[in-house]
Amino acid sequence: MRPALLVALAVLACALPWVAGEAVVNWGLLVLLQVVVAQSWNLLAGYGGQVNLGHAAFFGIGALVTRSLWMGGVPVAAALAAGAVAAAVAGLGIGLPSLRLRGPYFAIGTLAMSEILRIVVATTLPEVSALPADLIAGYRLLPRYYLVLALAAVSTGTVWLVARSRFGMGLVAIREDEWVAETVGVDSYRHKLAALLVSAALAGGAGGAFGYYHLSFYPQFAFSPVWTFDAVLMVFLGGIGTVWGPPIGAAFFVLLREALALRLTELHVLVFGAVFVVVVLALPGGLVDLLGVLRRVRGSRPQPA
Repeated sequence: MRPALLVALAVLACALPWVAGEAVVNWGLLVLLQVVVAQSWNLLAGYGGQVNLGHAAFFGIGALVTRSLWMGGVPVAAALAAGAVAAAVAGLGIGLPSLRLRGPYFAIGTLAMSEILRIVVATTLPEVSALPADLIAGYRLLPRYYLVLALAAVSTGTVWLVARSRFGMGLVAIREDEWVAETVGVDSYRHKLAALLVSAALAGGAGGAFGYYHLSFYPQFAFSPVWTFDAVLMVFLGGIGTVWGPPIGAAFFVLLREALALRLTELHVLVFGAVFVVVVLALPGGLVDLLGVLRRVRGSRPQPA
């Protein structure tokens, strides 16, 4: 992405609460939250080739820990950090045994962990988690928007740095052929484990922002598989294994989903599924590929004499 365009988008994102209504700002917050979720999944799967089917577990842990600490009087920044750390510790617990195995074991292990946590939380915390009156009285959308904007910038910056680092090249080598990567000196286990910890921490941060944003929600919803499969959809729509694909996919996903939900109510899921299939079949590299095609077409036009 060109620096000038990047700066323009950053300025627009920062200025949005001052030039748009609350409904638009709320949509912008949801897009930015999904950017964090998508980037965290993309880091491990897109660059490391490790498909995480239990991404919702890390999101839910971050949401539960952050919200519990914040409602207990801990400053939101410290609560958010604790949520991210808790998610990373959970990632370490699942990654230490499963990443030593090749094949689908990691995907199966993460999916099992996520479902176990969802069932446990649904059983032990069946009631709605609602904010007390004093926190509701001080609720403001603006700090929550800027918090999620900062997380989106951090997650995208992290992926950008990884993509241009020696560590990132090692991850890509593992994704392409793990055996060959190890023969040239790449420690695949350590690379995958490190990527998992960063991915889990970012997902935990997104969950923490979700817990801080909502006035009330069922705790088990934060562990819903929707947080995993939405991330998969957004990454593939935008372009897996790219820096700017997940943000593009997140914006496309949220805006199209909301537009279809408003107009087609119960049919919007089917229509969105059809749109997803068409985009993936026509553009295997995601919407990032479409931008590249348009750029090449514009560059190939004959210049006026």
